[in-house]
Amino acid sequence: MKKPIVLFFFVMFVIGTDTFLVSPLLPMLQVQYHVDVNQSGWIVSAYALGYAIFALIAGPISDQFDRKKVMMYGMIAFSLTTFLCGIAPTFFFMLLFRFLAGVSAAFVTPQVWASIPSLVSSNQILKSIGIASSGLAISQMLGLPIGSYFASFYWSVPFFVLCFCSLLLVVGIRLLPSIRSISSPSKSSFLHTYQHVFQKPGARKLLFAYFLFQMGNFAAFSFFGMWLHEDFHLSVTKIGVALLVLGAGNLCGSVLGPAIVKKVGSRLFLAVGLLSLAILYMILPLSSSLFIVEGMLFVIYFLTGILFPIMMNMMQGISVSARGTIAALSNTFMYGGTMIGSAAAAYLYKMSSTFSTVTLFTSVFFIISFFLFHHHGKTTSKVRATV
Repeated sequence: MKKPIVLFFFVMFVIGTDTFLVSPLLPMLQVQYHVDVNQSGWIVSAYALGYAIFALIAGPISDQFDRKKVMMYGMIAFSLTTFLCGIAPTFFFMLLFRFLAGVSAAFVTPQVWASIPSLVSSNQILKSIGIASSGLAISQMLGLPIGSYFASFYWSVPFFVLCFCSLLLVVGIRLLPSIRSISSPSKSSFLHTYQHVFQKPGARKLLFAYFLFQMGNFAAFSFFGMWLHEDFHLSVTKIGVALLVLGAGNLCGSVLGPAIVKKVGSRLFLAVGLLSLAILYMILPLSSSLFIVEGMLFVIYFLTGILFPIMMNMMQGISVSARGTIAALSNTFMYGGTMIGSAAAAYLYKMSSTFSTVTLFTSVFFIISFFLFHHHGKTTSKVRATV
C-alpha cells in the first residue's frame, strides 16, 4: 500500500502549503487590503474557523460512506475556493473564500489520518503517519519559500498554483480503491457517533490536551513572518527563505521520529518534548541573532515533527470504528486552536508590540497540555499509545 501513502503525502503537502502560505504574506496582504495587524490575523483565523466547524460534519460522513469519495469531492471544492482566494477583490471576500477553503479542507485531511490504519499493518501506522505528516513539513520547507517566490510576481499567484496542483491530486485520488470504515454502523446519527467517541475513557482529556497544544503552536507560527519582518527587517521573499528551517526541522522529526520514539518510549518523549518546547519558546524572542533564532526554530520544529504522529496515533486509538470522526475531531481542535491562538496572538502582538508576549502565551499552553497528557497516561490504559 505504498502508493496511497505517497498520494497522502502530496495531499498533505498541498493542504499544508495553503494553511501555512498566509503567514509570510501577511505584510503584503495588509497593504493590499489596507488593514492593520490585528485584522490581518483573521485571514488565518477565517480558514481555521471554516475547517473547525465543518470537520465535525465531515468525520461522521466519512465513517458511514466511502472515504475516497469524500476526499475527492473535498479536493475539488478546495481547488475552486483556493482559486477564488487569488481573485478576492476586498478583505471581506478574502475572509469568505479563506473560510470556504477551510471548509473544503475539512473534508480532505481527516480522511488521510483515518485511512492509514485501514491500509497498513499496525506496526507501520506510526511510520505511515510520519510519511503523511512529512508532507506538512515539506510544505513549510519548500511550499512557503516557493509561495513567497511566486508572490514576488503578484500576491495571488501562489493561490493559482495551488489550485492547479489540487486538480492534479483529484486525478490521483480517483484512482484509489474504496476505503470504508471497519464495523461502522451505517445509519448511526452524528450525535450517537460523537457520543460513542466521547464516552471512551480519557477521550475528552486527550482531545482537549491536543487542542491546547495546537492553540499555542499556531499562535506563535501565525506571527513568525511579522516578527521577522519587524525585528529583523526581512522582506517577504527573505521571510520565506528564513522559514525553510521550520520545514527542515519538521521533516527531520517526522522521518527520524519513529526510530527515536521506539528507543525512548512515546509517553516519555511526549512529556520531555512538550516541556522542552515550552522552554525554547520562552527564550526564542530574546535573541538578536538571526542565526541563533534559525537554530532554535529548527529544534522546535524537529520536536514538533516527532510529537505530532505520537499525538495523532494516540487519538486514532480511541475507537477503531470511528476513526474518521476522531480524525475530524482532532483536526477541528487543531484549527479551532489555530483560530483562537492566531486571534489571541494578534491582540497580544498589537497591545505589546513585542513577539515575546506571543511566545509566552505559547509556552503556558504547552505546559498545561503537558499536564493533561501526563494525567491521561496515568489514569487510563485503554487509549492506545504509540509503539
